[in-house]
Amino acid sequence: MTMRQVYTAVISCLLVTCTTMATSAFAQTSPSGQAESTGSATGTVATAKQDEQPGSLVGIVVSVSRQTMVVRTEDNRFHLFAFDSDMVRPKGLAPDAHIRVVSNSTDEPGVRLATSITVLEPEATPEMARPPKEIRETQHEIERLARRWQFGARIGAGLDPELFLIGAQTAIGPIFSRDFYLRPNVEFAFGELTDMVAINLEGAYRLPITLRQGRWSAYAGAGTGLNFVHQGVDNRDVSFSNFEYQTGLNVFSGVRFRHGTSAEVKASLWATGVPTLRLILGYTF
Repeated sequence: MTMRQVYTAVISCLLVTCTTMATSAFAQTSPSGQAESTGSATGTVATAKQDEQPGSLVGIVVSVSRQTMVVRTEDNRFHLFAFDSDMVRPKGLAPDAHIRVVSNSTDEPGVRLATSITVLEPEATPEMARPPKEIRETQHEIERLARRWQFGARIGAGLDPELFLIGAQTAIGPIFSRDFYLRPNVEFAFGELTDMVAINLEGAYRLPITLRQGRWSAYAGAGTGLNFVHQGVDNRDVSFSNFEYQTGLNVFSGVRFRHGTSAEVKASLWATGVPTLRLILGYTF
């Protein structure tokens, strides 16, 4: 199999994966109108119909973290809340606390945005079961997305010249703004005639078209690319003495999903031998 055939296969896989990810992001997430039964032993998740009703809720805190909270109400239902960025957390907010929560609906059934929390007088409560698995998984995804330092891997392909690339990525922030992150990454790329090592010092801004804790979010950014490029067929050995240094400007945009995957399109300007366009899939651990 030639390098061009490998490259064509990689491009096809990337396009199919990007299409699938985009379809899942905009698909309807839940059917409405079906009532859920309430189990006294394990509890149930609040229905989508209830999530559409704004207002207050009184219950017992099951678990609480930096960005999320699970509350159990008297009807044996579990409710997952993400904290609004402007909300002030009251003293005494801890597991087993009796609280009143004022919240708004989000674009995802089963997750509400807490805007105000009041700690009430404690009251005797029976031992509570663990929240359902789907609530625990969603809570973990929101917490992972909110980490100030994140690390991941990426894979992709470049156009003009045609390259296959792998690399590592990280995100640090937010800094300066609640939606801006430093996003340094490194890419190793190779093709029929070109090899490249790119150190990209980039920053990304989350576009305010979805909630920060939403199922997906779009972003755009730019940064400097420090590129080491080798072109030719005379010497395929990996040696930095054979590479030429090129500085370029990277401009990119993409979609990131809460479960860790991302799809990105990047363009590079003013750098000879560097792919003009890159299609990249990433995953954050």
